[in-house]
Amino acid sequence: MARNKEGLAQAITEIQKLKAEFWQDVRVPGTNDEFNPELEKAHRVADFIELGELMCKDALNRNESCGGHFREEYQTPDGEALRDDDNFAYVAAWEYKGESNFELHKEELKFENIKLAQRNYA
Repeated sequence: MARNKEGLAQAITEIQKLKAEFWQDVRVPGTNDEFNPELEKAHRVADFIELGELMCKDALNRNESCGGHFREEYQTPDGEALRDDDNFAYVAAWEYKGESNFELHKEELKFENIKLAQRNYA
């Protein structure tokens, strides 16, 4: 699985259009006077749309390739993932700040018993 900056930016734009269309067109049957599982389903769809947008933003933010985060722009001459452990050895936690607005919080990864290394399957 590979991705690139252009494709991720396009995906974010398309997801934002899909989200706007969803909220404009969503219809939830039922009434306010009863438990409504259809409302729960609509909220789950909205959550998944937002999660998809955030996943693309997180992938766009990572200017490296590592494991499942393979960016076409960041690879070795042999086509292997090109890591950037100096800038991306952290766990990302994104905080919702409003419509399509998220704030990145980083928790540094510290390795005591292993050494980070570039993989090479050649």
